[in-house]
Amino acid sequence: MVRKVKKAMILAAGEGIRLRPLTLETPKVLLPVGDFPLVEYTLAWLKSHAISEVAINLYHLGKKIRDCLGDGSRFGMNIVYSQEEMLLGTAGGVKRMEHIFDGTFVVLYGDNLTDFDLSAMVEFHLDKKAVATLAVFKSSDLSEVGMVKMDRNGRILELVEKPKTIVLTSKSSSVSANGGIYILEKEIFNHIPSGSFSDFAYDIFPKLLASGVPVYGYQLRPEDYFLDIGTIERYKKSNMDMEAGKVRIEHGKQSSVPR
Repeated sequence: MVRKVKKAMILAAGEGIRLRPLTLETPKVLLPVGDFPLVEYTLAWLKSHAISEVAINLYHLGKKIRDCLGDGSRFGMNIVYSQEEMLLGTAGGVKRMEHIFDGTFVVLYGDNLTDFDLSAMVEFHLDKKAVATLAVFKSSDLSEVGMVKMDRNGRILELVEKPKTIVLTSKSSSVSANGGIYILEKEIFNHIPSGSFSDFAYDIFPKLLASGVPVYGYQLRPEDYFLDIGTIERYKKSNMDMEAGKVRIEHGKQSSVPR
């Protein structure tokens, strides 16, 4: 029997500083990729894996996101919003919406574009009885990723956010990196402080690992598309990849990007 997760949270509060000037008047999740704003692909991907209830945190130009997506009914989903008066960080933002999550749920960074099998990741997470499972991909750019060290069963042994001293060799041209997409259990809220800034990668996951809490990494396959569009160069790449048909997400709607 395939086990489904129904709820997710998209982290969309960031100011998109590395994407300026594009994000001065447009939140990064509304930047167009091909025919649609990035976040619409994210919603289509989530819906294809049975997600029907989505929370989105807002800060920078949040009204534009709310005006674009509304209550989610046109996507066949229910969307609720969390307007942050000050940035709470990735974990702090999720903690603020604790009241809507009553079981296993998904958290993802809003600037990710991906098409991997989220349902398979959920199955992996549940089979491992993990409290947290991180989507993990291969990367050679250590300055931009959190490095993940795992055992042969996928249990995470160490997480080093944006390491500065690792040198890649010809035998290790890439490392396993944190993709910013998580499957979490409600227990995670016991480890996140209320009302203050906290970050999953810097604050929460290292604390879980030190306490022996089961945290796992789900390794994306080479054929899975995954891209953090957080820089101008990667944003341009996302549009080229979408045009080339490399992203396997069916949106199913008429283009919403003005021509």
